[in-house]
Amino acid sequence: MSCSCNHNDTMDAIPTTNKVAGDPESLKNKTLETGAAAVQVALFCVLCWINCSRYMKNFAPVERICAHLNAFHVYADDLSRNVEANHYCSHLNDEVRQCILYDSPTPPARIIGIEYMITPRLYDTLDAEEQKLWHTHVFEVKSGMLIMPAPSAMPSAAWELAENREMEEVAHLYGKVYHLWQTDRGDTLPLGEPKLMMSFTKKEQFPDFEAKVGERDKRFGTSWERKKDVRKDIEEPAEVSKGNADWVWKEKGMM
Repeated sequence: MSCSCNHNDTMDAIPTTNKVAGDPESLKNKTLETGAAAVQVALFCVLCWINCSRYMKNFAPVERICAHLNAFHVYADDLSRNVEANHYCSHLNDEVRQCILYDSPTPPARIIGIEYMITPRLYDTLDAEEQKLWHTHVFEVKSGMLIMPAPSAMPSAAWELAENREMEEVAHLYGKVYHLWQTDRGDTLPLGEPKLMMSFTKKEQFPDFEAKVGERDKRFGTSWERKKDVRKDIEEPAEVSKGNADWVWKEKGMM
């Protein structure tokens, strides 16, 4: 086995694996990911002169992730483009959540962005220009577009109850999202500057709503129509229309 790397002068010479520029995953990495025998890992360490202590690090920050949400984001600078995102979220405290965004819920999944969510109390402390970078979640919740995919062994009735409680909280939160990887245009690497993303605030802003959300629902075994119906009694926060959130829609008169 050789651990040397051959570098090419042009991107054209680099293969694409799992929609990402680069060689296929090595046996060493697959062994690490699947938790195969420690002897095999140690062997790779010896052969490649790698410090094996890096395999012993803990993953405490990501172990705090407690929710998987799925929704669609729209580019703030190009409202004709939207992207499905899987959010893996943790709580920093009762008023701040942080989410890692992936293009898929199954490996190999690419990290495509990040989202922060804050309460109205914190949002009100922001200046007017900063507020314009944030969006609301009411339409995502009430339309059934935002889902919390259920674990395979969870009874649907019990999970629906848990999901609705989560939606009641998210409906009151403001989000700030940046995407780092424009997978919708076929990029094989995270190119260019981060892109500010927004949320839809009504169905008319998302011409392909039923087609795209419906296709997503088929993959997850969900129904936006069902979720819209069971969420009809979730309170719509009075503060949603205040401030400068969802600014990209407000300045275009599309709210």
